[in-house]
Amino acid sequence: MDVDLRKLRYFVAVAEELHFGRAAERLHIAQPVVSRQIRALEDELRAQLFVRTKRSTELTPAGRQLLDDARPLLASAEAVRRRVAQAARGPKTFTVGFMPGVTVTQVVRAFTAAHPGVEVEVIRTTWDDQVDVLHDGRADVSIVRLPIDQQGLSIRPLFEEPRVAMLPSDHRLAGKPMIEITDLADEHLLQDPDAVPEWRDIAVELRRGRPKPVTAYRSVEEKLEHVAAGRGVSIIPLSVASYYQRPDVAVVPVSELATNKVALAWIASRRSRLLYDFADLATTVDWTPRQDD
Repeated sequence: MDVDLRKLRYFVAVAEELHFGRAAERLHIAQPVVSRQIRALEDELRAQLFVRTKRSTELTPAGRQLLDDARPLLASAEAVRRRVAQAARGPKTFTVGFMPGVTVTQVVRAFTAAHPGVEVEVIRTTWDDQVDVLHDGRADVSIVRLPIDQQGLSIRPLFEEPRVAMLPSDHRLAGKPMIEITDLADEHLLQDPDAVPEWRDIAVELRRGRPKPVTAYRSVEEKLEHVAAGRGVSIIPLSVASYYQRPDVAVVPVSELATNKVALAWIASRRSRLLYDFADLATTVDWTPRQDD
């Protein structure tokens, strides 16, 4: 059975909004159309995807499974559309994604010199979309900060760098030349504890079984606003801390922290000569993080 991608898009919208009216607004179509398409999809799959009451809309187990499968499928379809459109435009473009703190100027210049007929574009990514930009076709390569889900990707290591603690400038540890991770055991970490297992394993709030909610921040700037306000601390790569310096946030080195590894990633199934040329150049340039980057 072939699954209609349009129905999948409607399904994902409803599954993410958990509200047929909001999904219809997001899709810019009438709500009855969304409802009909979802019923048709359920008939085709012979499975109920939502449980609807007067108060709420919830995913069934089958719906949760379909959502997990539908997202990468729709991303792949969008990537195909983008690449075909790019090929139809004629002049080649090559897009590089990069994470905060990573400077791509040197490798982009080298690549442009080697391929003068290729227009190079760059897009800034985040922890949330540094891999998504590859799967949905927005970027040809992405300079990522590990760990990531490496399924379907080719990975080439580039460099690694220390991580540091970001503290409010009036924090008791601000100004110290070096601290230990145990010094932060009583603090609240403004990121997923699994991202800093050294803290996770000693954190008082986790040992007591009273973890505070973890907010998903959309940018480094947003996270540092919360650090400056005294709502917690954050562990970030040194180059990111150097780039986002501000007087109300202190940067303090931390011993016994694993380094942050940076790598180049691209879709493994792609066979573009430009991909391999960029990867070869990326391993020859100097990626050493500098304080003034």
